Amino acid sequence: MNDAAPAPVTVVGIGADGWQGLAAASQEELAAAEVVIGGPRQLGLLPPRVGARRVPWPSPLRPAVPRVLAAHEGRRVAVLASGDPMFFGIGRTLADVVGHGRLRVLPHPSSVSYACARLGWPVEETQVVSLVGRPAAALAGALFDHRRLLVLSPGSRGPADVAALLRAHGFGPTRMRVLERLGSGRERTVEGTAADWGDPACDPLNVVALDCRAAPDTARLGLTPGLPDTAYDSDGQLTKRHVRAATLAALAPAPGELLWDVGSGSGSIAIEWMRAHPSCRAVAIERDPDRARRIARNAAALGVPGLRVVAGAAPEALEGLPRPAAVFIGGGLTAPGLPDACWAALPPGGRVVANAVTLESEAVLTGWHARHGGGLVRISVATATPVGGFTGWRQAMPVTQWAAATPPAHRTGGRP
Repeated sequence: MNDAAPAPVTVVGIGADGWQGLAAASQEELAAAEVVIGGPRQLGLLPPRVGARRVPWPSPLRPAVPRVLAAHEGRRVAVLASGDPMFFGIGRTLADVVGHGRLRVLPHPSSVSYACARLGWPVEETQVVSLVGRPAAALAGALFDHRRLLVLSPGSRGPADVAALLRAHGFGPTRMRVLERLGSGRERTVEGTAADWGDPACDPLNVVALDCRAAPDTARLGLTPGLPDTAYDSDGQLTKRHVRAATLAALAPAPGELLWDVGSGSGSIAIEWMRAHPSCRAVAIERDPDRARRIARNAAALGVPGLRVVAGAAPEALEGLPRPAAVFIGGGLTAPGLPDACWAALPPGGRVVANAVTLESEAVLTGWHARHGGGLVRISVATATPVGGFTGWRQAMPVTQWAAATPPAHRTGGRP
């Protein structure tokens, strides 16, 4: 019986400067490897002295990783990665598959480090958005006037796609610099503005640097909850701005958490939950197919294209969804079994917030408040509007809001 631990997997970061740019330890590891796995371009950077079998990654890559590594179990394996393998690279996937204890990482300067060095931008003050394997719409949520951004481009078409998105969101005056082949002896920079960007030929290895500038008539969208109602395409089923801000405050999003937005309407609660932090996730559940499609469009326009939209009626549509940290019920409170299903889905300490505007829905909330505690508040908003030649207050329908948390897990020491 062989009780030997599996052989480690070494990940070697390599730049556009190829073999000569590698540290001695990285060169030695590749020279000693029996198998080197990587992309075709990366494998092509190795000299003949690396005698290992060269295995290109198949596409799609992520599901193939366990199978490819298993095929070479017991051999000395090195994996090539672009720049720093743990920065938007394959290192994370490998750590998930083989475990960090079997992973040895030899990083190379990332394209972000090179770009900031060329631009004179402090790395810690520069936001990075990756569009590699992600839709260009993911950039929209990072667009703010006078903000500096580095965009990891998916290829030669990346800069043109970035320019088109900037123009569509009112950021045509933004200065764009495309930095190509960073770290090699063939670096080049292409410069212009998003407004006048044509389609210059760009090298596939590029990073796009943005000095964001908004056009004078561009609507201002902040980071805090309560975006203007006009930011959403809606048929009227929209949690209005001030109530939305109060609702998000009660939901209290935290990094990495998942929200269920039940009866999502225009998707505003789920969208602003995801805008709170890049790692926040949400599922919008909406029974009306037209509204479900509208939610997806709103999510893309506001920079969170990763919002998952489920077209179906709750509680049936909740079956099989990943467990949420919080649930917002914006519609369907009177549907049989819906509040019970949402409450049962929450983990210990999970939060639920529900809004009601009708007497029937309010009765459901008062019943749940009696059973589970929490807080009941009534939110009233009035807007100043013309009254003849004067100005008066127009009162919106008041909203009753219930917010509660499930009991925390009993602790007897250690984890719950």
